[in-house]
Amino acid sequence: MSTNPKIGRRSFLQVSAAAAGGLMIGFYLPEKSELLAQGPRGGGAAALYPNAFVRIGTDDIVTLTIHKPENGQGTETSIAMLLAEELECDWKKVRTEFAPINPTFYGGAMQGTFGSQAVRTSWTPIRRTGAAAREMLIQAAATKWGVDKSMCRAENNSVVNLSTNAKLSYGSLADAATKLPVPANPTLKDPAQFRLLGKPMKRRDAAVKSSGQAMYAMDVKVPGMVYAVVQRSPVVGGKVASFDATKAKAVLGVKQVIQIPEGIAVIAENTYAATEGRKVLDVKWDEGANASLTSAGIREKLMTLTSKPGAVAKNTGTAEASLASAAKKVEVAYEAPYLAHAPMEPYSCVADVRADGAELWVGTQIPGVANSDAMRVAGLPADKVKLHTLYMGGGFGSRGGGAFISEAVGISKAIGAPVKLMYTREDDLAHGRFRPTSYARMSAGLDAEGWPVAFTGNIACSSFAGMQNGVDREGVAGVADTLYSIPNQLVHYSEPGIAIPTNYWRSVGHSQNTFFMEAFIDELAAAGGKDPVELRRKLLSAPGAARLLGVLNLAAEKSGWGKPLPAGRFRGVAVVNCFGSFNAQVAEVSVTAGKLQVHRVVSAVDCGMVVNPAGIVQQQQSAIVYGLSAALRGAITFDKGRVEQTNFHQYEPLRINEMPIVEVHIVPSTEAAGGMGEVGTPAIAPAVANAIFAATGKRVRKLPFSSNPLV
Repeated sequence: MSTNPKIGRRSFLQVSAAAAGGLMIGFYLPEKSELLAQGPRGGGAAALYPNAFVRIGTDDIVTLTIHKPENGQGTETSIAMLLAEELECDWKKVRTEFAPINPTFYGGAMQGTFGSQAVRTSWTPIRRTGAAAREMLIQAAATKWGVDKSMCRAENNSVVNLSTNAKLSYGSLADAATKLPVPANPTLKDPAQFRLLGKPMKRRDAAVKSSGQAMYAMDVKVPGMVYAVVQRSPVVGGKVASFDATKAKAVLGVKQVIQIPEGIAVIAENTYAATEGRKVLDVKWDEGANASLTSAGIREKLMTLTSKPGAVAKNTGTAEASLASAAKKVEVAYEAPYLAHAPMEPYSCVADVRADGAELWVGTQIPGVANSDAMRVAGLPADKVKLHTLYMGGGFGSRGGGAFISEAVGISKAIGAPVKLMYTREDDLAHGRFRPTSYARMSAGLDAEGWPVAFTGNIACSSFAGMQNGVDREGVAGVADTLYSIPNQLVHYSEPGIAIPTNYWRSVGHSQNTFFMEAFIDELAAAGGKDPVELRRKLLSAPGAARLLGVLNLAAEKSGWGKPLPAGRFRGVAVVNCFGSFNAQVAEVSVTAGKLQVHRVVSAVDCGMVVNPAGIVQQQQSAIVYGLSAALRGAITFDKGRVEQTNFHQYEPLRINEMPIVEVHIVPSTEAAGGMGEVGTPAIAPAVANAIFAATGKRVRKLPFSSNPLV
């Protein structure tokens, strides 16, 4: 997908005066723009339907309405900065609001933030819209003063007359600007003129979140609302055989107990009563075909699949022949477990379904998909469903649509009242959609001087991105598309057909495959007698790998690679490129009496043109916390078809005393903006694993680290 699309005259739509007076311009963000229909607008002229709006009020307030939810990654701040830069706004007068659902205006199912695309797909269109509005305001001022627009300049929510230094505020010009044509090709600012972009800015949502004013689904209350929890099958794919709700209905506050497709819903006056009622439900389950499913059995299946060729994901050169004739061979296997998303806010949704329409309040990464789920369950057309997009307490790929939307809508429809559905932490862990488990066999051949000449990888994991020619692209991401210049490469992929539901997880396939690849590259360095950084430099010497080599060199420099460390400390390195960005991390660890401590992580990132460097630092820190938590102890396991982990005491995140110092270094760049939400997660596990080897001489080939003895 291009991140620098050409946007022509038809890409903008002047919507004339705003409801309260002023200027409003509609425009489209070209994410999946082939899905946005073209049709007649106004006087029969064709135009792309807008999915975002900028409103400049007579009160001087500039409001940006976009279809990108705030998932905690700083979307509100970054996209507002793009607009404010080109529009020459007073930053204090910029406002943002989440867009309502409208398949025509806002792109339907593609209304959302995922795949680190929010800034990448907004970079050009948001800036062009700001530039267009700026030129219209300048022209309105020039007309009022009777001067050429070249004698005017926009600055700080005003237009300045360069001859007289007179000023007119945007608010005073907004109505006049509505009568002007939208510029077909507005001039964008030269990056050298940026006053906001590239400068650290405080998060716009920080104040409302830290003061408790931010609205999440758990905070929503509507008249007549009741509360619900659902008892779901403990086995994946199981169904209700029968149930007795007598004891549950006897619990004070419980109002109804009903069966829905997902299980048994207990509806009550409050969440406490609903959960107490659920505890005493008598449910008999038809556990189905997955009742004997175990993690051990799944592992055996993956091992068997990777013992023979799968579908070819990559084939360059003569990998098998070169491997057979190599001076030295290295053959190992790696594995990674299922992972939960485990956001700090479990799922919650408020739904009010009536015969004449439905209304939802929910935090969701993809409001369009959530809206489609609501339409399907409610049996209502798009114009009868209204969705309010709220803040999310973390998502990490889990909050698209999903069961919690369907359950809330289904319950409300069944009982004829608004309902707040809430998941407990136990619900979240047991009934989520997981990052798939994966098993990888890696082989490489080294020449007489210790340099890699052949590489083969054979990977088995459940598909979560769709199959093409027998290969799931995310299943091999980071392995089949490596930038390492090994002349002969062969990668196979096998889909195991396991019934456990899977989903995107922060950094998707790179989350496990970067561990496999980067740990293996470190093994090749040791086998060939090479320094791990020097080997990577050699393999990244091709022009197409220049940016990945750049972050490697920067991380090595800033971490002091090759220089002495305090006694008992050791370093490991890993690199990754994904979502349009490049990252290298050097982890500094110690292992004392089998106890691992990560003391310091140096991260170098190249994400192209930078919007908010403070946001980049925050994203890197959060990605490292998330990735390190999973690497240390993260694992979802199954026995008799059931998830064995119930809460954070068994799925334990990083503790505050375990948090390393994280230093983030940003590479200055004029390249197109890359994504930042996910690129920082994959490299931390292999960087730490490689440091563990430096400290102990032991290779960690299985995640999490807690499943490996370190002494």
